[in-house]
Parts: sequence; C-alpha cells; structure tokens
Amino acid sequence: MQKFSDILLTLENADHVQRIELYHQDGKPAGVIENKPGSQGSVKVYNHLYKMFGEISMDAAVEGLALYCEHTEDAVNCPGKHPNVDRLLNVLEDEQPLQIKIISN
Repeated sequence: MQKFSDILLTLENADHVQRIELYHQDGKPAGVIENKPGSQGSVKVYNHLYKMFGEISMDAAVEGLALYCEHTEDAVNCPGKHPNVDRLLNVLEDEQPLQIKIISN
C-alpha cells in the first residue's frame, strides 16, 4: 500500500497557494485550508482535486480519499482527527459537492 508521503511527491507543487476556501452549494463557508506546516499536504491534495474536477464532487472525494491513503482509514476510525479527510467523507455521505476557491500568494 502506498503512503501519503509518497503520494505527495507525485502531486504538483502548491507553494503558490496561500489558502484554499471551501463553500457549500448555498455559498456558506465549509472550511479553509491554510498553506502552513501540518496542512501543506492537504493543500496539495485539494489543489490537485481542484485542477482535476473544479470542485469537490463525489468523484473528487473518492479520488481524494485514495490520495490520503492511510489517513483515510484513520479518519474513519477516529472522526475529527483528520478534518480535511472528514470533509471528503462528508461529501460522499451527504452527496453535496463543495466549491473551491484557491487564494494564491
């Protein structure tokens, strides 16, 4: 099984991203992922999903959960421990896509 750290090496550089803002379909905020230590991997994953899908759709959530590798199983077993993975699980559960806004430096 691949590891998240190995997957990150295959994703496009996201150093230009200051933060990623997520919104529900009704425009209400759904979260922010800052490009800082501890969440830089999630910035890379969500930036990748944005480039592939344009939003966090059901397909994007499935792709994202595969990219998170071991963190996906940990998030299922320990809700709240990985909020950016939880968000993808919620998209699948609620069948409600999220809009993405990339804020660059």
